[in-house]
Amino acid sequence: MRAAIYYANNDLRIKEIDTPKIGPGEVLMRVEASGICGSDIMEWYRIDRVPLVLGHEVAGVVAAVGAGVKDFKAGDRICAAHHVPCNECHFCKTGHHTVCETLRKTNFDPGGFVEFLRIPKVNVKEGIFKLSDKTLFEEATFVEPLACVLRGQRAIGVGSEKFVLIVGSGMAGLLHLKLAKSLGAAFVVTTDIDEFRLDAARRFGADKAIDAKDYTPDLIRKMNGGRLADIVIICAGATSAMGQALKSVERGGTILFFAPTGKGETIPLSVNDLFWRTEITLRSSYAGSPADYAEGLKLIESGKINVKDMITHRLGLDKIQEGFKLVVDGKDSIKVIIKPQK
Repeated sequence: MRAAIYYANNDLRIKEIDTPKIGPGEVLMRVEASGICGSDIMEWYRIDRVPLVLGHEVAGVVAAVGAGVKDFKAGDRICAAHHVPCNECHFCKTGHHTVCETLRKTNFDPGGFVEFLRIPKVNVKEGIFKLSDKTLFEEATFVEPLACVLRGQRAIGVGSEKFVLIVGSGMAGLLHLKLAKSLGAAFVVTTDIDEFRLDAARRFGADKAIDAKDYTPDLIRKMNGGRLADIVIICAGATSAMGQALKSVERGGTILFFAPTGKGETIPLSVNDLFWRTEITLRSSYAGSPADYAEGLKLIESGKINVKDMITHRLGLDKIQEGFKLVVDGKDSIKVIIKPQK
C-alpha cells in the first residue's frame, strides 16, 4: 500500500509499504480521509524519531476484523481514536483520562496518512465510533480535534453569561469559537495576525475579530462594560500571544492553555500581579477521552457544529507535501484533508 513517510515538514515521501496484518481483537481500516493537524507540523517534537507515518484525524471503512471482534464488521463506516485510556488507573478514576499512561502509549499502526491502518485491540475496545450513512468521512476527521476542544471548554466552564477571548484563529481557535457560540457564550472575541483567518472567524460567528497587531486589553474593556474577559483560550503558540492573554483575563477568570509553544520556550509570570487577590485560574487541557469523542461525533452528526465550512483543501496522498506546506504557512487554509484513496 502507499504511505506518506515523514522526514521533515518539507520532506514527505510517498512509498510502498506492507499493508498491516491484524491479529485477534484488531481492525483493519481503509482510510478514506485524514486531516492534517497543527501538531503534525511540530517538527521539533518528532525530528529525532523520523522516519514516521503521521496522521491521527482519520475516518474510513472497516476492511477486515480479527478473531473475536463482535461489534464491528467489514463495510462499517467509522472514525477512530489513536490514543485511548485504560479506564482503570488513578488518573482515569479521577477524571483525568488524557494523562493516563495507556493513552500516551497507544496509537495506530502505522498512522493516518496511508491507504490502510491497523487499529490495535485496546483501541478497538475504547476508540472506534460508527458513523451514520449521512456523515461524510471528511466531516468525521473533525471528531478528534472537536473532542479536544470539548474537553478544554468543559474544564473552564464555557457557557452563558461568559465573555470569551480566543487568542489565535487557526483551526483549533475556530473550533473553540464554534463550540463557545453553541454553548451560549455571551460574547466571543477572536484575534489573529492573518486576515484570512480573521475573516473566517467573522463568518463563523465571532462577535468581534481583531488583528493581533492592533489588540490591547483595553479593547476588551470597551466591549465588556469596563471588565476584561471571563475566559481566555490560548490557541497560538507564540509567547507574545500568551503574554497578551495573561493581561486580558478579569478577576475570577480562567485562562486555558490549549496550544503548545516551541521547544524550551517559557513565559514570565508575575505572581503578585496575576494571582494575589485576583483568583485567576490557569488551566491546561490535552487530547480527548472516548466520552469526548462520542460527544463530538454527536455534535457533528446533529449539525450543531458545522465543520464542512472549515475545509479549504482536499488533496490526494501524492499531494501531501503541498498540504503540509499550506498548514506550515498558516495562510489561505483552515483545514486540509488528505484522501488516501484518491
